[in-house]
Amino acid sequence: MLKRLISNWVYGGFLAGILILCLTPVLARGWPNALLATFLCLPVYMLHQYEEHDNDRFRAFVNRLLGRGREALTPLAVFITNIIGVWAVLGAAFCLAACLNGGYGLIAAYLLLLNAVIHIAQAITARGYNPGLVTAIVLFLPAGGYCLRAVMAGGSGTPTMHVIGAAVAIGVHAAIAGQVLRNRNPRS
Repeated sequence: MLKRLISNWVYGGFLAGILILCLTPVLARGWPNALLATFLCLPVYMLHQYEEHDNDRFRAFVNRLLGRGREALTPLAVFITNIIGVWAVLGAAFCLAACLNGGYGLIAAYLLLLNAVIHIAQAITARGYNPGLVTAIVLFLPAGGYCLRAVMAGGSGTPTMHVIGAAVAIGVHAAIAGQVLRNRNPRS
C-alpha cells in the first residue's frame, strides 16, 4: 500500500487542491488578505505538482538530465520532498501566519517564487520545456507575488520575516539538490 501511495500521491494532491480551492470562499470568509494569500499557496502548489509529477515526468527528467546513468532522484525522495518539503512546510507556514505572525506567510510566497525562478532559469538554459514550467509561470508568479504583496500590506513583512521565508524556501530546494547530487555521485 505504501508503494502505491509513494507512486500516486500527486493524483490525490491534484484533486485535493481543486477541492480546497472550491471550499476557499466558505473557509476563508473574513480572513485578512495576507492569511488568504498564504492559504492559497498550498492548493496552487498542488496543481503545479500535477503538471510536474504526472506520469513521473519530473523524476524522469532529472534522472535523464543529471543522473549520469544513475537514479539521482528516487520515487521515495520525490514523495518525501513534496509531502514534507511542500505540503507540510506550506501547512506550517499557514498555521504560523494564523497563530503567531502573518510574516510567516512569506515562507509560502518565497517557496512559490523561488520554484518559479528555478523552472524559468532551467528552461532558458536548456532552451526548452521542463515539467512544471507552465504552472510555475501561470500560477506561481502571480500567486507568490500576491502573497508577498499581501503580507507586506498587512504590515508583517519585517526584514527578519523575509530572511526566514527566503531561508526556508532555499533550504527546501537545497535539500532536493543535495539528494540528487548524493545519488549522482555516490561514494565508492
